[in-house]
Order: sequence, then C-alpha cells, then structure tokens
Amino acid sequence: MNVVLYGASGMIGTRILDELTSRGHHVTAVVRDVSRVKTGPLVTAEKGDIYSSSDVASMVKGADAVISAYGPGVSGDPATVIEATKSLITGLTEAGVKRFIMIGGAASLFVAPGVTLLDSGHLPKEWTGIATAHKEALEILRPSDLEWTSLSPAAFIQPGERTGKFRLGQDDLIVDDKGVSRISAEDFAIALVDELETPKHIRQRFTAAY
Repeated sequence: MNVVLYGASGMIGTRILDELTSRGHHVTAVVRDVSRVKTGPLVTAEKGDIYSSSDVASMVKGADAVISAYGPGVSGDPATVIEATKSLITGLTEAGVKRFIMIGGAASLFVAPGVTLLDSGHLPKEWTGIATAHKEALEILRPSDLEWTSLSPAAFIQPGERTGKFRLGQDDLIVDDKGVSRISAEDFAIALVDELETPKHIRQRFTAAY
C-alpha cells in the first residue's frame, strides 16, 4: 500500500514506520523535521503542516491510507491533538482518501462499567490534559464519513521487544494477571499494521495490550 504517516519521528511513529516498511509498504513520512526520518526505497520524508487541512489534502491525495501517530510531546499543548484531528478529517475528506487510522489514548478506556480510566481518579494529574484531548478527538472522529479506526494503547507503552504476542480488546482497558496494563511500542505497531492490512475495526476504537 501507499501510506501517509504523520508523526513518523516519534516514539510510536518510528516503530510504526519500521513495521510498515518491513511488510513492504511504501510510506510518505510527514514530519516537522525531515532530518529525523531515515529515508530509503520505501520511505519518503516530507515536511508538512498537520494543522492545515489544505496542506493535509495535498499531502495525502492518492494515498491508500493515512495513519496519525501525532502527539504534542511532553511539553506541548494537549489541545493541538484536537486541532490536528479536525484538520486531518477535513483534509482527507477533501482529498478523497477514506481509510484513516489514528493513535488514541488509553484514558478513555473503561476500567469498570461506565467508568473510564480518566474518570477513575487513578490517572496522574499531569496526564489529565492529554488524556482529555484524546477523548475529545475520538468524539470528533466518530461521526465522520471516513473509514476510520482509533487504536488506544495500554496504560503504559514504551520501547521494548517485538514479540507478536498480545491481546486485543474494544473499549475496556486490558490488564495482565497482576493488574498492569502495558505493551511495547513494537507490538503496538504490529497491532496497528495488522488492522491496516486486514481491517476488523472500521469506524470503531480498539485497544492492544499484554
């Protein structure tokens, strides 16, 4: 496939890029700093403005799918997640690209009937802003006409091993036998590219964890 990937230089984005190319997909990596992307026969790096729907439309036109691993970074403004989501939806619609996969957040997953991780009071205060932004972004995405999928990670995601062994869920936080919710960024990337190649969650959110 010809895939456009936003946020390709981030912690999760680099793993998604590696997973895509390992399976032979052609990737246009859209980033703020093209020097942070290793290009090659399957990878082209482009500097783009995710907040401009017209720039998005020109960047994604002709793509088979678009993936957003965008994040504002530790010191960034969480509200930019909402701004970027709106821009991507408008840009893809203008370009006529239907398939869109977005990395969401874990905090909107349920930990008890009717209670999300965000609502539970167990989320560290410093994560509340980005968690709320991801939740709002998902609500913005839901009514769109795109063939969208939102993939929420486990509560803890960090670089690790590529094992290929993990569980999938829908709207509930997945925890292991010790009550911990975690996944490596490498395995998370597998779950995402599996969904790209064999869609099972069109217009749905799902999650992956050990």
